[in-house]
Amino acid sequence: MIADGSSPLRLKRRRFTNVHPMEAQAAKAKLAAAKEKFGREIRVFETSPLSSSSNEESKTEEVDEFYEFTAEDYYRIMATKKEDKYLKTRKVREAEELARRSRITKAVIRIRFPDNHTLEATFHPSEKVQSLVDLLMKVISKPELPFYIYTTPPKKQIKDLSQDFYTAGFVPGAIIYFSYDIPKGNDDAAAKSGPFLQDEIMSLKGLELISEQAEPVQPAPAPEPVVSVPTPVVEERKPAEKKPIKPKWLKL
Repeated sequence: MIADGSSPLRLKRRRFTNVHPMEAQAAKAKLAAAKEKFGREIRVFETSPLSSSSNEESKTEEVDEFYEFTAEDYYRIMATKKEDKYLKTRKVREAEELARRSRITKAVIRIRFPDNHTLEATFHPSEKVQSLVDLLMKVISKPELPFYIYTTPPKKQIKDLSQDFYTAGFVPGAIIYFSYDIPKGNDDAAAKSGPFLQDEIMSLKGLELISEQAEPVQPAPAPEPVVSVPTPVVEERKPAEKKPIKPKWLKL
């Protein structure tokens, strides 16, 4: 589930060619060191809005028939509600919910900052949202300033930090936005323009691409040589000549 329903932002993924093995090894080591320090996998991407043409397409209004609610839609929804309400007991619903939770082992959270950078971190679904705020306190450039996180649309500030990621609806992943909580009238240009992440965290930008680019690719097995077997020549046999048979009644 993605908590953000707004127009998606594209990740600028740089392509690396001819990555030196030593450079790839250094990138992996740096990512591993960050995971060891912060206790979770961390990635940094650069984001950019969609092109204006895509935005214009998204603003195009649908025809009235698109929103028409048919009788078939009504009966299908009511049938689903009746099944959930009457055919499933509370224990069955709870068992199904536990089964769904057990199948999901991680929540990938992307925090987007106003300077077009995205921090991606991996959490366990049972962790509290407070753990995300604790991580942000360690990686943002100005932890002394108050800040808040929110989802959009509509813009909704995340206030209940005691919920786990699964209950909050942030599983298997979510997009969350970051903003400094600057009082109105206080024009803090530095806080608005960034940088929002520490230099140490920004140095992780693009490292996962270097490590992926250097992954050894298993060569496809060479096709087995086709040995042409000569077609056996079948000798054409002539039909045997029949010897004349002497009838028994013929006496010479």
